[in-house]
Amino acid sequence: MKRMLSLRDQRLKEKDRLKPKKKEKKDPSVLKEREVPQHPSCLFFQYNTQLGPPYHILVDTNFINFSIKAKLDLVQSMMDCLYAKCIPCITDCVMAEIEKLGQKYRVALRIAKDPRFERLPCTHKGTYADDCLVQRVTQHKCYIVATVDRDLKRRIRKIPGVPIMYISNHRYNIERMPDDYGAPRF
Repeated sequence: MKRMLSLRDQRLKEKDRLKPKKKEKKDPSVLKEREVPQHPSCLFFQYNTQLGPPYHILVDTNFINFSIKAKLDLVQSMMDCLYAKCIPCITDCVMAEIEKLGQKYRVALRIAKDPRFERLPCTHKGTYADDCLVQRVTQHKCYIVATVDRDLKRRIRKIPGVPIMYISNHRYNIERMPDDYGAPRF
């Protein structure tokens, strides 16, 4: 009896599978609506008009640590890279991340508490610094992001008009910066 039921159930399932699904016919007179993201007015193609001296540079945790390893003074090296005044900015999330690293990174904490650095308060929940930096740069495109983290660089490259500062060959380099601003290409 059970076997017959299961065979009957299988046949019913096969019939259901064989029925073609009816496609809804679309009316050609109806206008198609698309969701197009609004691009900020500060961008002229890939050229960001909000960038200009003095540059505000959002600094990531690993950028400070790698600068210490390469024996680079943060503010001076930034000015050497961009040929202009630079204001390094640190968010509360980055500061919390450095504090969590503990005693081993106390030099990075002392550098981050330098009065030349501008502190930016965070209003969101959580202390994941990468999300914080991406969110801030998406909202305000007036920042350059300084990082060595590959994943963060990949995420920021998807945002148009945001330059990235990184360390290579014991000096700071910048990518995606307009040529008019004087940042050298290496």
